[in-house]
Amino acid sequence: MWSYGGEDMNYPGVKFITAVLAAFLIAAPVSFADTNKNPAVPGTVNYVEGQASIGAQELSSKSIGSAQVDPGQSLTTATGKTEMLLTPGVFLRLGDHSSAQMVSSSLTDTQVAISSGEAMVEVDELHPQNNIRIAEDGVTTRLVKTGLYDFDADHSLVRVIDGKAEVQENDRNITVKGGHQRALNSTGTRKPAGFDKKTFEATDLYRWSSLRSDYVAEANVDAARTYYVNGFYGPGWIGAGWYWDPWFAGYTFIPGDGIFYNPFGWGFYSPFWAYRSPRFVGFGGYYGHYGYRGAPPVRIAHDPAPYRNRAVHSSGFAGGRGFGGGHPAFAGSPHTASAFHGGGMSSFHGGGGFSGGGHR
Repeated sequence: MWSYGGEDMNYPGVKFITAVLAAFLIAAPVSFADTNKNPAVPGTVNYVEGQASIGAQELSSKSIGSAQVDPGQSLTTATGKTEMLLTPGVFLRLGDHSSAQMVSSSLTDTQVAISSGEAMVEVDELHPQNNIRIAEDGVTTRLVKTGLYDFDADHSLVRVIDGKAEVQENDRNITVKGGHQRALNSTGTRKPAGFDKKTFEATDLYRWSSLRSDYVAEANVDAARTYYVNGFYGPGWIGAGWYWDPWFAGYTFIPGDGIFYNPFGWGFYSPFWAYRSPRFVGFGGYYGHYGYRGAPPVRIAHDPAPYRNRAVHSSGFAGGRGFGGGHPAFAGSPHTASAFHGGGMSSFHGGGGFSGGGHR
């Protein structure tokens, strides 16, 4: 028998109220969903901060999820930053005083040209059928692995923070691996050079991108939980892809299976794993309180490199950060296999609850 404050919690009235509250909480995500959102496609604006525009169209918070950069159009910032979705699991983020033109928005041929300023691309999922290229200073760079990439048009630099890229310059493919950068159209050596990662991680766009990635990971858990009910995948779930989360007012990425860590070290859950994540996790205290929105993302405390973009299928628990920066909890043991086991090309999802679907 469960009691609280000396009162018997088996009292029928309490049971009824508890049942009603549970039913409301289950239905709440759908009830508060924004049904006016279009399905996400490459070029969808997912966040706006400060001054940003598509051509002459000024963007605001109301543009999130509805504004789209079509081929031939440019997404531009003044004193501001913005986030644009590419293929499912790939985010492009622009820093202050930057411009990116959408060249091709096909799922199998996605190309963006950075004409000024700086852009960072986070690649959390990449299929063999994807062909993601970033043009800068007349040179095209193809992203061949999941990871984190920086394009500094003002200094004609391509940086690979984590991952692998192929710079196609003067009819040659130059491989740039993690921790290296390539000066474009340089007259000197063709060999990519190393750079100081710690110094780079203190830069403004990197820090902002990491924070945005954190929010997207929180939205992932919030949205993913709604698709797994009583051992079954619920309505609206059609596999890995973009899903709208009304609580965070933006699209998030949900993998098809398991848990994986993105290049910033944030954890992303599939519906089954988000549903299983506990409410309280800690070592001798409530270090992992999850709050009303559900579990926050896992961020591993040590070097995330061995765990990035890997599935977690351990019996260990999935935890989060604690009160006031408490101790991170375990996330289990990663496998070496890819985090995604729900085959096929990722799809896009739109409003009408957390997804409303269809492919485009």
